[in-house]
Amino acid sequence: MASSIAGGAALVTGASAGIGAVYAERLARRGHDLVLVARSGPKLEALAARLREATGRRVEALPADLQRPEDLLRLEHRLREDAGIAMLVNNAGTALAGPVAGADAARLDAMVQLNVVAATRLAAAAATGFKARGAGTLVNIASVLGLAPERFNAVYAASKAFVLALSQGLDAELRGSGVRVQAVLPGATRTAIWEIAGVDVASLPPEMVMEAEEMVDAALAGLDASELVTIPSLPDAADWERLDAARLTLGPNLSRNHAAERYLRGELPAEAGA
Repeated sequence: MASSIAGGAALVTGASAGIGAVYAERLARRGHDLVLVARSGPKLEALAARLREATGRRVEALPADLQRPEDLLRLEHRLREDAGIAMLVNNAGTALAGPVAGADAARLDAMVQLNVVAATRLAAAAATGFKARGAGTLVNIASVLGLAPERFNAVYAASKAFVLALSQGLDAELRGSGVRVQAVLPGATRTAIWEIAGVDVASLPPEMVMEAEEMVDAALAGLDASELVTIPSLPDAADWERLDAARLTLGPNLSRNHAAERYLRGELPAEAGA
């Protein structure tokens, strides 16, 4: 069933607070109608009411828990079938600090389900709907920790590396279809995710922590510039471009019919101290 929201609506997950709430406010002020998704119905409706009054946009509050199969299915269907939705901000996620060895397996599983499984299914549903309609914008919120897995919980970092790879792969797949893809890699951002992860954000060096408003404004500027990968805190975009170019240079040698000569000729250096 088609939405009552007019064309050009943006669907934002994890929208009740933090990065998602800032995206909702910024997109409404840019002229988008909104579909806001989060677990907390009262918080979501309060934000929706405020944005309706402040911007005059049509804002739908859609409470959903993306770890519940029935809620995820409902949202996938909406993204595939509702021609009024032209943008997905795939933002919902969670975090866990500390080592993986000895971690609560249930919490690790919940993090993977939300950061990887739900994010993938929503991205796939949006890509399907947008491609069929010949237009749409998919924004996936990853993290710089996807590039620096040794600096935080390894499963969290891996989940964000997955989101980056998913975005790069989808961009290649959807090129020429009218669908735009952006992966946003924030650094430490002042949101409630730190409390969920078990970290006091005040314990971090203040020069590392960006406000959510500034992060989202930078991400939207990157979207306006048609960036595939936006790293809001990175001073020189050429640093990312060099890293990505080095990755692509590996391509011809990543899969060959023989092992590299250094393995066949015993040319590997002896282990230190051997």
